[in-house]
Amino acid sequence: MNKIKLFLIAAILLIGAGSAMAQSKTGYISVDRVVAIMPETQKLDSLLRKYQADSLNPRFSYMVQEYNRKDSMVNTKDSVKLGKAVIAQIRQELEGYAYQIQNWQQIAQQEMQSKQGELLEPIYRKVDNAIQAVAKENGYGYVLNQEALLVMPPADDLLPLVAKKLNVKVPTGPAAGAAAPSRK
Repeated sequence: MNKIKLFLIAAILLIGAGSAMAQSKTGYISVDRVVAIMPETQKLDSLLRKYQADSLNPRFSYMVQEYNRKDSMVNTKDSVKLGKAVIAQIRQELEGYAYQIQNWQQIAQQEMQSKQGELLEPIYRKVDNAIQAVAKENGYGYVLNQEALLVMPPADDLLPLVAKKLNVKVPTGPAAGAAAPSRK
């Protein structure tokens, strides 16, 4: 008898859960496309160029100057006055500068990617908040990222609703499919 009651309760719960899942709507959105049309993203290139000009380029120039200055300290006839311990320390510093100068392209690229990620993070957060709000307001139980799907059942594209929520215009034509810079 107890088994029958337990079976009936389980069946009722499954039917209830199934109907609840059937009632929730599914939508999809291209998060990168929304980020690409955000006004803040349009300013990203100029901010990254400014970062390179104001931070990375002066840092590289300083390293080259320091390398040359320290190199001249240990490779002149006056270097005998410095002492062996000081010369060893300077030579060690020279090795560090030489490594950074030789690998500057890779170092600068990593710094730029890090800065880009830092600048994109609040934009992605803003888009995510808008997607959450649109999903809640319109009864969507599931919102999928369009870029991650190869096959999906029929669903609603939430891009127009999210763009409206963010007060941005969805471009039409060839530029409409442009993607945002990737987060790394």
